[in-house]
Amino acid sequence: MTRSARSTRRMLQVTGVGAAALLALSACSSSDDSSPSKSGASVSSSPKLSGTVTVFAAASLKESFTTLGKEFEQAHPGTEVTFSFGGSDSLAASITGGAPADVFAAASPKTMKIVTDKGDAVGTPATFVRNQLEIAALPGNPDKVSSLKDLTKPGLKVVLCDKTVPCGAAAQKALDASGLKLTPVSYEEDVKSALNKVVLKEADAAVVYKTDVKAAGDKVEGVEFPESAKAVNDYPIALLKEAKNAEAAKAFIALVQSAKGQ
Repeated sequence: MTRSARSTRRMLQVTGVGAAALLALSACSSSDDSSPSKSGASVSSSPKLSGTVTVFAAASLKESFTTLGKEFEQAHPGTEVTFSFGGSDSLAASITGGAPADVFAAASPKTMKIVTDKGDAVGTPATFVRNQLEIAALPGNPDKVSSLKDLTKPGLKVVLCDKTVPCGAAAQKALDASGLKLTPVSYEEDVKSALNKVVLKEADAAVVYKTDVKAAGDKVEGVEFPESAKAVNDYPIALLKEAKNAEAAKAFIALVQSAKGQ
């Protein structure tokens, strides 16, 4: 097996907030000969780069990608990485609508497909991480939430991501798998908005990603539930066809997938 093939199968361990990590879950990189990840094995081997790299990324990647952006700028003086974080579906719509960007990192293959179906991505998107759901409860878990079923308790204020975004679709998939019916007090536009409702104590609980619970620290308490295993989201990343700084964009993608990115 070649070094490249081994790299493609390597499971990435990530934390979501660490300076040398992406998310607190396992991930497998995948690409083919047309994938932008072939542009280089590491940041240090990249050519002299400059200019701005514009990255559209799922809201759940905010902490990890912000850290990687700073590392990229330090490794390549003269470059700047700018981010637009939000719901993957909204970002995909912006890209297909002509919004200028170099890289797209989505929270699900379904939302990435919106971009690839329009021919707006170069090569085959590479899955760089997987994320799993968790319940974010109030600090100390005063409502004694211990399962997905507990979210259906009368009077409990629960928020979910909108069903059109990956975290909402995953939550609905987990609910369907458990045969539960849940009517939230609100549907939020992305996972950060859902989490923030609990942080601000405007809701008692939210179904978000494990990485978001970890990023929130002691502002929420995480509650795992087994049904989340039936709704794991793959995160793909791709170079965009209209990238204005393609070489630097390829190098950023390589960083995300590299051992240093781990």
